[in-house]
Parts: sequence; C-alpha cells; structure tokens
Amino acid sequence: MTNETTAELTGFAALGITGALLKATQAAGFADPKPIQTQAIPPQLEGRDILGIAQTGSGKTAAFALPILSKIIGLGTKRRPKTTRALILAPTRELAVQIEDTIKLLAKGAHISTALVLGGVSRFSQVKKIGPGVDILIATPGRLTDLVREGDLILADTKWLVLDEGDRMLDMGFINDVKRIAKATAPDRQTALFSATMPDEIAELAKGLLKNPVRIEVAPQSTAAAEIVQSVVLARTKQKRQVLSKMLADEGMRSVIVFSRTKHGADRVTKDLARDGFEAAVIHGNKSQNARQKALNDFRDGSVRILVATDIAARGIDVPGISHVVNFDLPDEAESYVHRIGRTGRNGRDGIAITLCDPSENAKLRQVERIIRMKLPVIADHLGSPDPQRDPKEKTERHFEPANDREHHGGRRDGRRPGNGNNGKKRFGGKPAGEHAATGKPNGERNGDGAKRFRGNNKRRFGGKRPANRAA
Repeated sequence: MTNETTAELTGFAALGITGALLKATQAAGFADPKPIQTQAIPPQLEGRDILGIAQTGSGKTAAFALPILSKIIGLGTKRRPKTTRALILAPTRELAVQIEDTIKLLAKGAHISTALVLGGVSRFSQVKKIGPGVDILIATPGRLTDLVREGDLILADTKWLVLDEGDRMLDMGFINDVKRIAKATAPDRQTALFSATMPDEIAELAKGLLKNPVRIEVAPQSTAAAEIVQSVVLARTKQKRQVLSKMLADEGMRSVIVFSRTKHGADRVTKDLARDGFEAAVIHGNKSQNARQKALNDFRDGSVRILVATDIAARGIDVPGISHVVNFDLPDEAESYVHRIGRTGRNGRDGIAITLCDPSENAKLRQVERIIRMKLPVIADHLGSPDPQRDPKEKTERHFEPANDREHHGGRRDGRRPGNGNNGKKRFGGKPAGEHAATGKPNGERNGDGAKRFRGNNKRRFGGKRPANRAA
C-alpha cells in the first residue's frame, strides 16, 4: 500500500511538499518542479545545507522557500519579539520585493508572517513590522546591518539563512556584512547559498558558512538560456540613439528593457527616447524605492512598454512576457550580460537580445562571447554611415561618470567624504563633534568599552570598516 501511494505522488508532492502548502503551491500555478527545485528541495527538507549554482530565472526562490515554509508551518511555537525564524538576504531591493511576493503566493492561507527590510524606504515602518517577530525576513544587507546594530532586530533565533545571488552581493561589496550577519544567527542554523557564478571569493564564503553542503548545478556557469536569440548591431556611440529609436518603432517590440552601463547614461537614454516620441520608465540606484517600484509596476502592467535600467535591475526584475532586451552599452563585467538578457526568454518562452556595440567596446564584446561560449552574429553595421546631427535646441549634457554603475563614496557608506564634515569647527549640542550631547561619550557608544554592541546572539559585535555601497 505504501509503495503504491508513493508511486502515485507527482510534482511537488513527490519532493516532500504536503498539506496546505502543497495546495497553495498548486493554486499558484506551480505544477511541474524545475530542475533546481527537484534537486534542492528534498535535501533541504532533510536539514542539509545547499550550495546552488543556477542562472537567473531558474526557479531558485521556490527551491529555497518551500522547504523553509514547510519547516516553519510544522513548528507550532511562538515567535519572540524582534526576531525572525528565517532570513533571506538579497543584493537589491527589487529582488527582495520579488522574493517576498513569491513567498506570499506560496504560503497563501498558511498564516506565515513576512517582512521586508530595505534601504530607501521608511525605517520606522520596518522596525514596527518586525517588532512582534516575524517568520521570514527578506532583506538587503545594508539596511539589515543598521537595524541589527541598533538592537531593533535580534538574529539569535534565526534557524534558516538563505543568501541569494551571492556573486552579485560580492560585486556590490556586501560580503563582509554577510559574514557578520551569518555569525549572529543561531549556531545550528541551516544555510543555503545560491549564485549564478562561482568566483573564488564565493567559494571561500561557502566554505565558511556551509556545513557539508549538497552542491547543485543545473546549468553551465555563465551561459544564457537557449530560448534567447542573441545578436549585435555595430554602431558608434553617437549613432546609438537613432538606431534604438528605429528599432523601437517596430510594434513587435512589445515589452523592452534597455540596459545602460551607468546611471547618468540611463537618464540620458530615457530623455532621448522621450524627445523621439517614446515613453519610457527608468530605474537605477539614484532613484528612491517608491520611484523604482512605480517604474516596475508601470512596466509590469503595460502602462509603459520600455524600461531603461542599469545592472542593478539585471537580476531583480521578473516580469512575464518581456520580448526584447537591448544592451545600449556593453557591461564592464561580462557576466552581467548573461543576467541582463536573462530578463527575456524566461519559463521556456522565446526572447530576443540585441547589443549595440561601438568599436571602443570590441574588447568587452569578445569577453562576453568567451563567457557565453558563442560568437554573436552581426545583424546590422552602421559604422560606414555618418553620425546624425543632434538638434541644437536640445540641452547639451555633460557627465563625469564612473567606470561602472557602482557607488563611489570615498569609503563612506553614507556617501559623505571622510572626516567629520565640519572641518573641526562646529560642535553638536555643546560638545566637540563626534560626541553625544548628553553623555559626552563618542556618538553611537552603547557599552562601557565604547563599542557598539551587535545584538545578534549578544556575544558578537560588528567591527572594521563599512563597505562603500549601501543596499541597492
């Protein structure tokens, strides 16, 4: 009888997902498990740590969310104030929002509490949400670090830790924060680390955080989905605006993401598109969270068909039916190309990726071709045509841009220059700058020894310098 019952199990039921969670999963449209889900869910239900390598859009969220939800539903214990049972770290705000949406969908009717901790939005509302304690907290490392430092969040009860897009967190300078956060969680926690690529630094991080992990690799590292048709258009930088406008005149490009290398470049592309008669939303690191979310929502519901973005959005956008990805500029890091074009061709659908390449970007193009293990076909060559003349009525914009889209704050997370910012003249509350007005002790002092206590398990403290980047 047992063998016959087991033989009848299919889909997520065969992986060990049962009861109300299985019904919610099926109701959400999750019928057939994807390869990473098939390989990752059973060992996690057994309590094993996971090291997962998979390209974007492979179904990682359900792969780590379903085992955690299954375990939490079976607990039956009350949450302590200011704690979270499970912590999921994501490199960008958009990805964090996307993860929470998926978890809510999978846990519908299961009375699971979730909360988001992100930069760029009200800190007070986040503290209020996690005050009674939550089941699952999804966070970007920068804001989470701040809340833990101030004692608004205690991680000692956190039994499940997930690091999503580990290589992106490495790129953004969050790895030290991640290590400190992990040390503050429960010693017997279960950990899962997912990454699209496996550089040496991520491999070292995995050794330090994971205990005898099950390694899962569902696709070759840094390869693009086979459903995406990729090509190159040769055009000088001054020609790209005109080339892009002619492309977008094709109504077949019904839902398009245009990637720019820098934030200023993204703004400039958006303004040029508006001048050429195309409405576009824009998303990058200088935009507030509300502005970024509105741009995504307008793009998702079809209010605008063009979204201009920097690489901050390459792994944080999961919008069904994106028909085209256009690389207005090639990225500085070849791996980012894979994540950019991965916004289309998702869930088995077809997609088209077109790259506009200036001769100065040829070296970057060669790097991309080595990563994806194929030579991209050239479908148009405008290099023999003269550069179009810019309308003299349009305001000339000059920007001094960094080499990539990362923040450059001179070593300060808050973007200020090193030093106290007042040339040693002004005082705060009648005390020398850097001291608290009431106590006369250094600002931020919490203990007798002058160090801020990191209230995770009440033993460890944060130390060292903060990285330059705040949560994207």
